[in-house]
Amino acid sequence: MESRVLSSGATTISGIPNLTKPTGRINTIAVTSPARLNLNNTNGANLVWGRQLRPSLLSLDQSSPVLKTIKRDAVKPCFATASDSAGDAAPVGFLAKYPFLVTGFFFFMWYFLNVIFNILNKKIYNYFPYPYFVSVIHLAVGVVYCLGSWTVGLPKRAPIDSNLLKLLIPVAFCHALGHVTSNVSFAAVAVSFTHTIKALEPFFNAAASQFILGQSIPITLWLSLAPVVIGVSMASLTELSFNWVGFISAMISNISFTYRSIYSKKAMTDMDSTNLYAYISIIALVFCLPPAIILEGPQLLKHGFSDAIAKVGLTKFVSDLFWVGMFYHLYNQLATNTLERVAPLTHAVGNVLKRVFVIGFSIIVFGNKISTQTAIGTSIAIAGVALYSLIKAKIEEEKRGLKSA
Repeated sequence: MESRVLSSGATTISGIPNLTKPTGRINTIAVTSPARLNLNNTNGANLVWGRQLRPSLLSLDQSSPVLKTIKRDAVKPCFATASDSAGDAAPVGFLAKYPFLVTGFFFFMWYFLNVIFNILNKKIYNYFPYPYFVSVIHLAVGVVYCLGSWTVGLPKRAPIDSNLLKLLIPVAFCHALGHVTSNVSFAAVAVSFTHTIKALEPFFNAAASQFILGQSIPITLWLSLAPVVIGVSMASLTELSFNWVGFISAMISNISFTYRSIYSKKAMTDMDSTNLYAYISIIALVFCLPPAIILEGPQLLKHGFSDAIAKVGLTKFVSDLFWVGMFYHLYNQLATNTLERVAPLTHAVGNVLKRVFVIGFSIIVFGNKISTQTAIGTSIAIAGVALYSLIKAKIEEEKRGLKSA
């Protein structure tokens, strides 16, 4: 801010570090109006040569009407900003200084919760083989969690109108179908085999993009999917726990989640991911209830619940169902939050590593015996998924660069 002081001798003081006291009484000061000084502003803008604008500095006459106006404005101290002095800047927090630690923690918790969910889920199916009912429990616990979070305002519930609801219904239906069929596969075959089959999901995504959405898929992406198809085929031929129910259910799950991605693109919204996932979970729960009641209800009432309680006890049975639902919701929500923090390339690598972790830990925990060909086929499939994900992420980043250019 430029400050000029005019003395009776028409002497001008401007930009001189050491002010000298005027010999005569100051008659005028270059102020158009007191409001222009904005003395109550605390952003450090009203500094004159590094100091606050004070009457005593300018040797103003105490009876000056301008001074009286300034006094009425009650000059407040200005707070230094980062531009004023680097040494006076507010200290940066540890987490803000090392954001990679926060991102690493998110990845760790995402993997940890996913592995725990898959292990506990399979353990439940070993004594309670009712995947439709368990799928309902997964969603129901998550819905209760969301409703409780909305009640306390963490997060604040986002409003939803009829138009958005119509867009979310197809997404939720595909989410429900994919979730149920995944659980049918988990109950029928080994966890590692289900995840090996689900490695084919990128192939279905590419096919849907090419033949349904009409998007051009580069030949490099199609070539990278060849190892995935070959690897899954090799693993399936010699999988000791193979059965057609588990295989077909996993394939239906792949197709369902592919269509979920298609409908999600059509239902693009500004709503935050936490609220969006909550609404999808609520709608998906409505879709999952009828088949669970119709297909498994009579068996559950006849001997399903009683057999499970006889095997593990009521407390453990209820506790297992609650925690598997909680882990399911938290790992899905945390996955969304984690992937929002990273670039597409990191996203792709993280997704592949997650599947590797789940397959590896499930084999160790359950002691599943796998043939050499199954192990080789699984490795080839995972390598193909990694290659596909890296190529696709690179293409996406190049598209973003062209749009921003």
